[in-house]
Amino acid sequence: MTDLLTPVLTENWGKDKSWTYDFYAQHGGFEAAKKALKMKPEEVMNTVKDAGLRGRGGAGFPTGVKWSFIPQANPKPKYLIVNADESEPGTCKDMPLLLASPHLLLEGIVISAYAVNCHQAYIYIRGEAAHVARRMQAAVASMYEHGWFGKDIQGTGFDLDVTVHSGAGAYICGEETALLESLEGRRGQPRLKPPFPAVEGLFASPTVVNNVESISTVPSIIKNGVDWFASMGTEKSNGFTIYSISGHVARPGQYEAPLGTTFRQLLQLAGGIRKGHQLKFFTPGGSSTPMLTEEHLDTPLDFEGLAAVGSMLGTKAMQTFDETTSVVRTTTRWAEFYQHESCGKCTPCREGTQWLVQILKKLEAGQGEEGDVDKLLAVCDDINGLSFCTLAGGAVSCVTSAIAHFRPEFELGYTTPAWEAFPYEKSALFEGGVK
Repeated sequence: MTDLLTPVLTENWGKDKSWTYDFYAQHGGFEAAKKALKMKPEEVMNTVKDAGLRGRGGAGFPTGVKWSFIPQANPKPKYLIVNADESEPGTCKDMPLLLASPHLLLEGIVISAYAVNCHQAYIYIRGEAAHVARRMQAAVASMYEHGWFGKDIQGTGFDLDVTVHSGAGAYICGEETALLESLEGRRGQPRLKPPFPAVEGLFASPTVVNNVESISTVPSIIKNGVDWFASMGTEKSNGFTIYSISGHVARPGQYEAPLGTTFRQLLQLAGGIRKGHQLKFFTPGGSSTPMLTEEHLDTPLDFEGLAAVGSMLGTKAMQTFDETTSVVRTTTRWAEFYQHESCGKCTPCREGTQWLVQILKKLEAGQGEEGDVDKLLAVCDDINGLSFCTLAGGAVSCVTSAIAHFRPEFELGYTTPAWEAFPYEKSALFEGGVK
């Protein structure tokens, strides 16, 4: 099964001082950037487009196509924003990537900025990840020192400045327009679209926003070619990606494998469900994606495969739960997260998430009333698709999918507390729980 792994982004994870400039330069670093800077910008863009790289932040929109939306005739500055505001529950791929291989992202920024004629890039990092921000600032400083950032990069005449910006720790700023608001110094709240960021983004100028993993994948495409990248993955979901597996598995961690890998295969890589237990449910892309169960073990984990079973690839955060877990408790914790992180701009999300938490807490405590499950679904209908951004949709997805698969367990909340039906110490991962 280890043959399934495709260590490209994760190749140097765990190696001594992999985060330093010297290590990266001595292990094939900057070959792609040197190659790209000898090409025409449109050739670089077309290479990424032809490779079929799709955004690794959740939506899966083709990266090269997104770049092509930048209006080059617009006289205003062009901006490249790297979204490192990794806050989706269960997601842990961008932060370890930045810690282990910061220069891989920075080389990707050089190539991507060149392709879209951008001379100023920002790396927006989640506020709580201060250690990651410090490492990125040191890596950026080393790039300036060696002539990869600043004026006349490597004697090519191309100028590029890069700024590391720490947010204030708001999940909503993972949404690209809320991120732009925050970067401009305002409260992080989604903008009404159109206009879209490609036309009027940061400082009302053309802007492209890409995820860390998306930009970090670009150097390998330029270095190895379109056919190499397209040889992995599926017909419409090309390449490799980092899957994060956590929860009730023997070996939780990040596993880099081709898109289209099944959860059964990933479970085998992770040592399977912890000894003596069996899978109950899992999230394919974080808590905002509809949960799946054992019947979906062989579903291809790509954009099309998951859409076909009513879920989404999202951030590839495979939160895994065994039979000791209360789905009511789990869903309640997720709903509390979305309530807390709602920016409050639109009524369906601001009020609706509070209603979800209120009803779920009653069911968790065994104090639910007949009809509360239907009331939950009605509130979800009043929220879904009616908000400025997809935060509310994520709150709805975790509730509706949980009820679809485990309705009797929710109805048990009319009479029985979740902690009696599923004692919490049984699902604990560490001391006090069953291992």
